[in-house]
Amino acid sequence: MLEAGPSGSEEAVVFLHGVPGSADAWRPLVSAVAAELGVRAVAFDLPGFGQCTAGGPDWAYSPSAYASFVDSVLTELGVERAHLVMHDLGGVGLVWAVAHPDAFASAVIVDTGVLVDYRWHAVARLFRTPVLGRVAERAGRLGMRQVLRFYDRRVPASVLDEWIAAYDREARRALLRFYRATPASSYEVLVPALAAMDRPALVVWGRHDRFVPVEQAERQRLSFPSAEVVVLPDLGHYPHVEDPAAVTEVVLGFVRDKAGVALAHGTHSQSD
Repeated sequence: MLEAGPSGSEEAVVFLHGVPGSADAWRPLVSAVAAELGVRAVAFDLPGFGQCTAGGPDWAYSPSAYASFVDSVLTELGVERAHLVMHDLGGVGLVWAVAHPDAFASAVIVDTGVLVDYRWHAVARLFRTPVLGRVAERAGRLGMRQVLRFYDRRVPASVLDEWIAAYDREARRALLRFYRATPASSYEVLVPALAAMDRPALVVWGRHDRFVPVEQAERQRLSFPSAEVVVLPDLGHYPHVEDPAAVTEVVLGFVRDKAGVALAHGTHSQSD
């Protein structure tokens, strides 16, 4: 787990990572949010990835299971109001948000979100296919570098090496079970509830994302009508690791402008 800033604050910026990888992908942003804004920032591994020991053979690895895990971690940390920063798999945070509207303060959506009229990419379709999905899981790291390079050539080689090293059997099983539990359209049911809340939101997308096409960036306004949309012209599916400085700049600006007042003046519960 990464944590910086005032540890006792009941309001925090909470970072949820994608795949492959772990919470470590958010390290520059966690540090920047705490150092430059003086607020609490936390990032933690999701079951099946990084150092997280939760989950296991009988765990569901579904969006709702991940959302329950997020809630349990926030409860343990004493976070009562969360400003979510989500990428890829971390979009499960929106399932948590709908279930906990009083605790959901704002959202930064990085190449994820409620994907409307979306068809899973080829990797997900492979994992969802009977027999072939199991073959892909057991194949391990074979071909992983080539697949990731096909989908995004902008990820630094050192990061790619770390991801491949960490892509163990537990991570592959988690990915298999998540895809099989999650039809591409499954998040669309969240649109009415999220739109009714209309929380402050920033959508950040790499124009060259081949996993989730850039047109999905504008579609996030179906769930977040007041969202600001920023498309980064030279980046792909992993903008926060491809150009940490660029993503840090836009995220800090949003948190400072939209969430900074509440965070600077203490927790929601203290101000009521």
